[in-house]
Amino acid sequence: MRKVTIQDIADELGISRNTVSKAINNTDGLAEATRARILQKATEMGYKQFSYIKAQTAINAAAQEAPRKGEIALLCGNVIAPAHFASLMLDKLKMELAQIGYTLSTHRVEREDIAQRSLPVTFVPERTLAIICIEMFDRDYDEMLCALGLPALFVDGPHKRGGIDLPSDQLYMDNTTAITRFVNDMLARGKRKIGFIGDYEHCQSFYERYAAFRCAMLMAGVPVDERFCIKVMDSERIAEALTALPDIPEVFICANDFLAADAIYTLRKLSISVPEDVLFCGFDDSPNSRIMTPSLTTVHIHTQIMALVAMNLLISRIEEPSLNYRVVHTETELINRDSTRIE
Repeated sequence: MRKVTIQDIADELGISRNTVSKAINNTDGLAEATRARILQKATEMGYKQFSYIKAQTAINAAAQEAPRKGEIALLCGNVIAPAHFASLMLDKLKMELAQIGYTLSTHRVEREDIAQRSLPVTFVPERTLAIICIEMFDRDYDEMLCALGLPALFVDGPHKRGGIDLPSDQLYMDNTTAITRFVNDMLARGKRKIGFIGDYEHCQSFYERYAAFRCAMLMAGVPVDERFCIKVMDSERIAEALTALPDIPEVFICANDFLAADAIYTLRKLSISVPEDVLFCGFDDSPNSRIMTPSLTTVHIHTQIMALVAMNLLISRIEEPSLNYRVVHTETELINRDSTRIE
């Protein structure tokens, strides 16, 4: 059977391909009624990103006939800003859980909690059916949470550089495919001096993005110049590291869009232009990546899909606690913009 495309959906609704793309990719500037109509049609037609939603709809309908009440706790290590990929994911997750009788309560895990291995004062394990953790990257603390005996889902988590995993379900975006493609695209354009900005030990997703970059270079037989691998996380250290470089690479891959924006700002102050002097790629497709100058090539995360997968992982774990632990990666998409303009 031929795959349903964005153009097929646009033709069916009598609207532009760009409008359909905005709805599916969660882009701003689209009326909610229009977005809902497009997503409904995409589901009906079996578009690839929504092919499993029909099954999920049946599950939801059955659950609504006999709703179960319960609380799922969201534990966050940092404030989830509107520009964070998890913000849209959590909005969708909360809505979907509410439809089947679950509430999602939010609990901030402070630095003191992590240092003292204590739970947030607002979190009551006795009334919690499961926990979902976001921006929780301290392995010892995460292992303590896993030992509570509650179903647990980590959206991203501590890095596994040492091969140590958490005894829990885990959900990630695909951190490998788009980065591998981007590196190979750059190599095909004759770019061999490629660097990476970001602390690959910050979290597992950063580690996977860094590993994908290095693996792609290795498989192509192109050596990585270690000077251009900048293991930093804050704007001040990015500025120090870039200022200290005797020269710059042809391309920088950044672990997320925020690091890319900081690096581009620093280079601009050093009279180094993007994309004229160096090309840039971020990750997350944050709102700022579309409006910054130049607009940033990045990797789009399908947050709505992550929300539905998160719900399935949580509910199935509540219902079947003995299931083997699952590690799921959801699809991502390379978005080429002005920071890597075609020459």
